[in-house]
Formats: sequence, C-alpha cells, structure tokens
Amino acid sequence: MTKFAIVTDTDSSLPIDLAAKYGIRQVPIGINLDGKTYETGINLDDQLIFQYLGSAKQYPTTAAPSPAAFAREFETAIQAGAETIVCICVSSKVSTTYNSAVMAAETFDHDIVVIDSEYLSIGQGFMALSAAESFLSGATRDEVIQSLGGMRNRIHTYAVLPSLKFIALSGRLNKYSANIADILDIKPILTVQNGKLEVINKQRTMKKAMEKMLELLKEATGGKPIERAAVVHANCPEDGKALMEKLEFFQPELAPFILAEFTPGLSIHTGPGTVGVAILTKE
Repeated sequence: MTKFAIVTDTDSSLPIDLAAKYGIRQVPIGINLDGKTYETGINLDDQLIFQYLGSAKQYPTTAAPSPAAFAREFETAIQAGAETIVCICVSSKVSTTYNSAVMAAETFDHDIVVIDSEYLSIGQGFMALSAAESFLSGATRDEVIQSLGGMRNRIHTYAVLPSLKFIALSGRLNKYSANIADILDIKPILTVQNGKLEVINKQRTMKKAMEKMLELLKEATGGKPIERAAVVHANCPEDGKALMEKLEFFQPELAPFILAEFTPGLSIHTGPGTVGVAILTKE
C-alpha cells in the first residue's frame, strides 16, 4: 500500500480530533486583527474570535496560508514517509489558499497533488475524510483523485444566518441593505454554488428559515442514501445539537452526525449563531 498523507486547510471545518483520527494535516487560515495575525486551530477558534471582536478597533480580515506554510506540512509528511500527498484546499473562488498550495508543491520533487475542492466548510472536509478512507482501504492514487472529482455533485450544504450584520462588516454586503434586512427580521439561507457561498432564499424569522432550509435539503438529496452528514455552527453548539435532532429523518443510524465549528476563516463573514448542514449522498 502506498504511504500517503492528506493535507487540507482549516476552512474545511474539520474538528481537530476527527482530523487527527485520520491523520489529516490542517494548514491554519489566518485572521488579521488589530495588527496581529492569529492562526485557526492554533491560538484561535470561533469562541475566541467573537470575544476579541467585542473590543476590536477594526473588523478582522482573513489571511490565506503562505506557500511556506504548506511547504512545511509537505516536508513533515515526506519526512514521515509519505510517498503521495493529496492536498485539498478551500475553493479558489473565495481564497488564494489553493494558489499557495500549488506554489509550495512546485518546489518539491515529489508526488504532491493539489486539488481545488470548489467547496468550503465541512463539504471540503468531507473530501479530505473520503480521501483518507479511500487510501486506508487500498485505493490507488488515481482512484482517490477520480473519486474526489465525482464528489462535488453529491455534497449538499445549506446554512441560515441570524443576521446580515457580519457579512456587511466583512465588506461583502452593503451595510444599509443589511440593516434593513435585520429590521425586517429577514434570515438568509445560503448554499455553495460554483465555489462560492450564495444566498438562495430569505425568510422572515429564524424558525421559518430553518424549516425552509430543511425543505431545500430534502429536495436536493431526493431521498438518496446518505454516506456522510454534518452540522456546522458558529459559536452556538446547542443550536447545532438541536438541528441534528431535526435531521434524524434523513437516516437515523447516522446520528449523531459530525458536529463542527465553521472556524474563524468563515465565521467572521457569517457571524455568531449561524447554523448549517451538509449531506454527502451515496453514488
């Protein structure tokens, strides 16, 4: 069996213990806040970032990992005996992380494959987990890569934002429009389309938005068997657990699903209280 290593970045929303179980290496997404750069999973998580925001002078920005950061992970994997490295990055439509990984891989005379997941959050994490499981069950390098290419159409992700305030603060929405939406108690529902998070529906009140999100998820999965499922949240684990209970109608034997934080590289754009679900259907 080929010795392998799976590398991803922390926008994958993979819980640290789950990544460790499969030996998945995560390169931290950085957060620039008041002149200091924090690293997700090292000295920053969703709880801390929202604590820091309470006294921040300016709204934080994200910082993609440098090529050197990926090179360090690649070198560590090689020194540990990896013959093949598969690196799965957050969508290149939302971050330069993929470009950094490609630049790093080009400095090695080694079998390193860098893949643009065209996804983000736990959907990207599903790809890293599936790659690790495939290698462990004896799949070849080419089989793993081919399998990953076919996964994107089987991942269905939706999230509900309690407010548009944080999208506006991050510069991705007009502040006036966000204020009006919040006054009217409008809750947007997001999904991943063409490698980006897009608003696909809006509902009045959080309850209606959650109901609509589950309806959209049912339609998208079309009653297909479920291979993997997860709930993600931005600093609201109890809301995440409550959502998991509502999802048991998909396939009760999968419960409890993976429960994961969005992680700061994503949650500073969505804001605290955001909850979402991702389902990977079987082929």
